[in-house]
Amino acid sequence: MCQLLLGCTTMALVAHSAGFSATYGTYCMFVWCFCFAVTLVIFTLDVTRLHGCMPISWDNFTVAFAMLATLMYVTASVVYPVYFLRSECPSEGCEVRNYRIAVTVCSSVCCFAYGAEVFITRAKPGHVVGYMATVSGLLKVVQAFIACIIFGALANDSEYNRHIPTQYCVVVYSLCFAVTVVVVALTVSGRTSSLRFPFDRFVVIYTFLAVLLYLSAAVVWPIFSFDKKYGTPGRPEDCPRGKCPWDSKLVIAVFTAANLVLYFTDLVYSQRIRFVSHSSA
Repeated sequence: MCQLLLGCTTMALVAHSAGFSATYGTYCMFVWCFCFAVTLVIFTLDVTRLHGCMPISWDNFTVAFAMLATLMYVTASVVYPVYFLRSECPSEGCEVRNYRIAVTVCSSVCCFAYGAEVFITRAKPGHVVGYMATVSGLLKVVQAFIACIIFGALANDSEYNRHIPTQYCVVVYSLCFAVTVVVVALTVSGRTSSLRFPFDRFVVIYTFLAVLLYLSAAVVWPIFSFDKKYGTPGRPEDCPRGKCPWDSKLVIAVFTAANLVLYFTDLVYSQRIRFVSHSSA
């Protein structure tokens, strides 16, 4: 109910006077509308107990969406004030600035509402929960979300097609993202038991391969983007902000390293879980 109240308030403020424009504003509005709509459906199905008729693993779906909504709200709460909030009053008047401040506050508070749901429903010692409620499952959502940020930077004139090694990096991002989405989809749909091979072993093997692939990308991408022989070490002075290939390359390098850390953490946690389970047996 807190998520619905804050989401509705945010959309109302934007539609009334705060406003939005361009690609970044459209993205923020999509985040608020999408999260509100899905949260409303979840709340309705939960109250009416009709979620039992859904052909999905309800617990896995709700915690996965809460994690995704948290990440989406965090980005929207950062992007909106960066592009639409200024210390001085805009041409529309100071009232518009005040509404934009209110939008930023409501969106930021809603991050904590979704984050609290993830914290409450996460796996706890001694409790039987779905895979998506574990650290490994939550990390899968974060990994896929970061991959989407990388894809956005690639599409923003990143010049990745200038070198074959950077094209290899794009293949790495795409392959890991696709398999991660498949893992999440199988878990949410409750189809993991129908596979002909142990799902937990598949996830561990895939995570290990993803660590190796991202490790190679984390080395290759910076070399062919910032080395003097292949790219530009420093940011060009005549490069406009928002449309600079160097900025996109830097974003990709940073989030490649971030995803490498996430996949490695996922692998360590998965091995620890299997070790504890094996020892207790």
